[in-house]
Amino acid sequence: MITLYHNENADTLRRHLCAVAARPDEVMALPGWSVTMLPGAARRMRQVLRVTGAALVYGDCWLRQSDGSLRMAKSEEWQPGALREGFDMGPVWMVSPVAMESALGTFGHEYTYGMLYALRLALQRQGPVVRLGEPLCIAERVETAADQWAYVDPANRERQIELEDICSAHLKAVGAYLEGESARVDRTHTDGGEWPVEASVVIPVRNRVATIGDAVRSALSQDADFNYNVIVVDNHSDDGTTELLDSLAAGDSRLVHVVPEEEGLGIGGCWNTAILHPACGRYAVQLDSDDIYSSSDTLRRVVDTFRRERCAMVVGSYTLTDIDGNTIPPGLIDHREWTRLNGRNNLLRVNGIGAPRAFVTSIARDLLFPNSSYGEDYAMALAISRRWHVGRIFDSIYMCRRWSGNSDASLSPEKLREFNHYKDSLRTMEIVARRALNRD
Repeated sequence: MITLYHNENADTLRRHLCAVAARPDEVMALPGWSVTMLPGAARRMRQVLRVTGAALVYGDCWLRQSDGSLRMAKSEEWQPGALREGFDMGPVWMVSPVAMESALGTFGHEYTYGMLYALRLALQRQGPVVRLGEPLCIAERVETAADQWAYVDPANRERQIELEDICSAHLKAVGAYLEGESARVDRTHTDGGEWPVEASVVIPVRNRVATIGDAVRSALSQDADFNYNVIVVDNHSDDGTTELLDSLAAGDSRLVHVVPEEEGLGIGGCWNTAILHPACGRYAVQLDSDDIYSSSDTLRRVVDTFRRERCAMVVGSYTLTDIDGNTIPPGLIDHREWTRLNGRNNLLRVNGIGAPRAFVTSIARDLLFPNSSYGEDYAMALAISRRWHVGRIFDSIYMCRRWSGNSDASLSPEKLREFNHYKDSLRTMEIVARRALNRD
């Protein structure tokens, strides 16, 4: 077994990887893990590698807990859209020596931070990637994994730029890279046609009686030089949310309270209900039922960006707070990893785009959101950025409030894995779409 370490420099790591290519069917223990192979596991990996002609074989493990007990840890199902650096392929790999040699030959230079990330992407271009749904080893984590906000932390900027370069090189190699916006992006015309109002704030909600009032009042208090309304899609609440919304709507005609006839709608389905509603305005602007706008000029700034940049989507920046508005770590989330030159390619690597998100309604109506309650906004952002310009606001205009009732306040590892798998499936479909666009 060859054990790889995070603190190895690029030259040392390359020598270790070359050693794998020189020693057929060697098992690699990945950085951050202490590993004991189970009896027969290496032989099993070797057989699968040869029978399938795979470039890479990986699998599950027994994870040693702090109390000494073992827990089954499932690796993630591979798919072409698995472009996240944190994609979990377990603690051990076996790589075809031929694939390893070929993959290393594709590197344009040595990487300081992303050698293994570059290797994984290069290997999946060499042949099949096969996951074994069975335990291969007993493993103990000896280094802490990066947290979910690592990619927006300014302290990690140098690392993230390198990972972005690696992902962009992969997209170019598979024909899914989109050139900079100036090369091939439609600028949508947003000043034509008749609309009931200029903008609609869209709030999907189910059972948020504790927070929906704050959200609605925040939306209705916007200082704008245009007509707007607030469309709340109440997804069959049964905790008093419906009655509260009825009361608020009775006091302000700008509040449109919609209860869908259909059941089984996710957040994406509620968004579709809103943008297809006859009261929806020219622009549809997101506000979650837990959150509030940070000031009274948020809506105006979003609409001004649409008008000035002629974009199909506008994305702002937000501050994480507690329910009382006190800033909590990591504070401002501005997604400055998005750039005009490469944002739409890098979006395939990272897990989010920012908030609030706003859309030209006619374009959103044409595309529609997937009927899911996670990643529906990411799917829309991928589709829009493939063709249209996305405007950005990099200072905070939104307060994302964390409290015990948030649906994503404390996701279990299983739920997080489910969500990540779904986003990978969106990336997989998007890669197909972008390759087709490049062939046209």
